[in-house]
Amino acid sequence: MGTLQRGNPSFRRNKGALIIPAIAKQKLIGALFLMGLIAGLSCVPTERRTPPAYRRQGTQAESLTVFFTGGTLGALKPCGCSGGQLGGFERRPAVLNAVPRQRRLAVDIGSFVAGEAEQDLIKYTIILQALRQLDYDVVSLSEKDIDIGATLGELDSAELGFNLIGAYAGADIDLPAKYTKTLALGGRAVAVTIAALKTKSGSLDEVRELFSPQAGAQTLNVLIVDQCSPDIAESVAAAAPSVDCIICPSESDEPIIVGDPDKKPLVFSVGRFGRYVCKLQATTDGSRQALKLSLDVIPVSEDLAKDASLVNLYEDYQQFVKESNLLQKHLRVALPNDLEYVGSASCEPCHDSEYEKWRGTAHASAYATLEKIGSQFDPECVVCHVVGLDYESGFVSAEQTVDLKDVGCENCHGPGSEHNRSGGWAKTTEPKSACIVCHTPEHSGEYAGNERSFREKIVHWAEPNAANHVK
Repeated sequence: MGTLQRGNPSFRRNKGALIIPAIAKQKLIGALFLMGLIAGLSCVPTERRTPPAYRRQGTQAESLTVFFTGGTLGALKPCGCSGGQLGGFERRPAVLNAVPRQRRLAVDIGSFVAGEAEQDLIKYTIILQALRQLDYDVVSLSEKDIDIGATLGELDSAELGFNLIGAYAGADIDLPAKYTKTLALGGRAVAVTIAALKTKSGSLDEVRELFSPQAGAQTLNVLIVDQCSPDIAESVAAAAPSVDCIICPSESDEPIIVGDPDKKPLVFSVGRFGRYVCKLQATTDGSRQALKLSLDVIPVSEDLAKDASLVNLYEDYQQFVKESNLLQKHLRVALPNDLEYVGSASCEPCHDSEYEKWRGTAHASAYATLEKIGSQFDPECVVCHVVGLDYESGFVSAEQTVDLKDVGCENCHGPGSEHNRSGGWAKTTEPKSACIVCHTPEHSGEYAGNERSFREKIVHWAEPNAANHVK
């Protein structure tokens, strides 16, 4: 693993390893524009179907494959707090490598990170390295991707090991709008072209120029656009009938087919957070007729094998997060009315029965689960495994605030300083955390629909006169 080179404004690689500097606490130079859709031009299809409902059957003897991913938004891997979670770069090779390298093309449509904070910038470089190790052919960069990459000096295709395209011009960056790779299919050459278009600027007339005919070759043409509506597909089809597929920005975690799946061009999104890989397969029956297409969606599930090099890359990321002291830099706000967190142990003298029952719950060992997987220095993970990370007097580190490790009394009941000072007369007040703050679909996929059984696991109070001594 590379070491952190402090004070170095750009990232270097040595013999294939990523060497990342500690990122100074400063804002990115230049404006970073969001990839939001224009109001009224959002993806509002007349019909939406989730693949793999879509099929155009053809012979499977001769085929080529184009894999599509994108919309990572900083999700390097699932948090692992519950079973059944999808995603993670380390499992993606099991999908991509199922097709021989000479018969496939791997494409990522960008949108690497959600923000521009220091942790986002670390993730940005990790994602570039992951795509390199995964042997991607081409990456289409969003406007934010270009601005961040230009600022970090990370957009050298020769070093990255894959081709870059984009429909946006960044600071000192002028990317090509398309990439073409020729693959063999049924004894013939098929020119696969991936192009990016900024439709918001009214540049549909440029589509014809992006997909010029290839002498002596069949074509498979894919257009990546920055907005989606039924009108976009119709306009593209009218301007360039040779376009076979249009890829829209993702509004859902799952890939979605937009409109009529049997009408050319096929329009779909690839989903978000790396949870699925879209597999576009082109087949031929040996004739000179048009290619037959089928679209499959492959979940990146827990039963897929992990790739050791990408497991190591995530461990590098964890080390960079630790060395950057992101946990200590985490923004904290003052509690109202001079309240303070005092820790669960301070509740025991008056609530000994409740305290002992709490100690037997998974909440009481929540921090240890982070230590087990090496995520105890990542504020994105720590916030749901301790008391009060977002507030002054809340958790800082396992050494400085040992009494605030784990999910304790004050997560649900609120800061306890005034309650303790008054001998219990003052009721605890906000901020109090609801279960769904941390038990989200992303972090706790089994919670929704099973709320009652989850809550039964944390019953920890008793009253002598209540049935079964339970409140």
